[in-house]
Amino acid sequence: MPNIASHAKELPASPIRKLMPFADAARAAGKHVFHLNIGQPDIATPPAFFDAVRDADLEVLAYSPSAGIAPLRQKIVDYYGRIGTTISVDNVLVTTGASEALQFVLNAILDPGDEVIVMEPFYANYLSFCLQNLGTIVPVTTSVDDNFALPSVAAFEEKISAKTRAIMICNPSNPTGVCYDASTLHQLEQIAKKHNLFLITDEVYREFIYGDTKPPSALTLEGMEEHVIVIDSISKRFSACGARIGCMVTRNQEVFDTTLKMAQARLSPPTFGQLGAAAVYDLPDSYYDGVVTEYSARRDLLKASLDRMEGVTCPDINGAFYAMVRLPVEDAEDFCRWMLESFDHHGATVMMAPGAGFYATEGLGKNEVRIAYVLNEIDLGKAMACLSEGLKAYNS
Repeated sequence: MPNIASHAKELPASPIRKLMPFADAARAAGKHVFHLNIGQPDIATPPAFFDAVRDADLEVLAYSPSAGIAPLRQKIVDYYGRIGTTISVDNVLVTTGASEALQFVLNAILDPGDEVIVMEPFYANYLSFCLQNLGTIVPVTTSVDDNFALPSVAAFEEKISAKTRAIMICNPSNPTGVCYDASTLHQLEQIAKKHNLFLITDEVYREFIYGDTKPPSALTLEGMEEHVIVIDSISKRFSACGARIGCMVTRNQEVFDTTLKMAQARLSPPTFGQLGAAAVYDLPDSYYDGVVTEYSARRDLLKASLDRMEGVTCPDINGAFYAMVRLPVEDAEDFCRWMLESFDHHGATVMMAPGAGFYATEGLGKNEVRIAYVLNEIDLGKAMACLSEGLKAYNS
């Protein structure tokens, strides 16, 4: 029998989706499953997206340009201009979701054995993407006990080696909900300049901020034109995950030219997704305000509910729509599986993502879960009641 590549065998199962067979079985058994495991918003996708697709005047559904259609690239430029960043269309590469953008970037900057420094816990797919490109994630550990605050500059510099190629952050953070402000970005800027590293920033949750101060895009950092690579997407911003439209933005011409060759090899991003994306970028600021108000209320409900549960530690949540939560259990994956297999509360149960999959350091996150508060307040309240009762039953 032919062999699978050794590096492919090492890819971890997604903590976000690995328990789906148990969720499917729970539904087949008649349970209602509240999905808090995945960042799939239930906010309605703006009608403008679907209108643009329906109104498309196409006789042939042809390949688009590999870098994306011109109207969408210009809309992205205009969007960045509104948030205080001047870029050109030559800095924007449209991709099949933010995932493809990040895969292109890592493929462009990593030779086998090269390293990327990431704060853990981190978005679990970062590890898979890095391994697919034969690179290594080097974690700098943060803790729920101090709200996953940025570690010291010294902690980062201790991790830098001759093989280090980049520092990568998600801001606001998936999975922790932490926001890194301007002063934090400047700390990372100094490290990147000193050690000649790329600074990759995943900014797909940029609008989801629950406070008065919004962190700036890394593209605003002065003197970092050759260092900064931003990953972005319409998936969360416009509740359009299935459109699969993201982008990479960088002023580094060599990075852009290299990733464009990869984009040419995969031909083009989805045409209908691009047409819809170009339309939603025209939405007024009031759209974002309404969505943020909704998620802020969900955040408050989640935080208050978790704080009432004995033994549960929930950090402050300032952005995105996730919380990394410590539970009073020894093995969160076992608890999450048990919730799906063996428990229900009024005919319902909860699916969460086990925390260990968001860490690279062995043994960390075993008693944590990532919760995505993407359900409306009524369903989220029911899910929290179910979790509370489930913890009591499991620990009894």
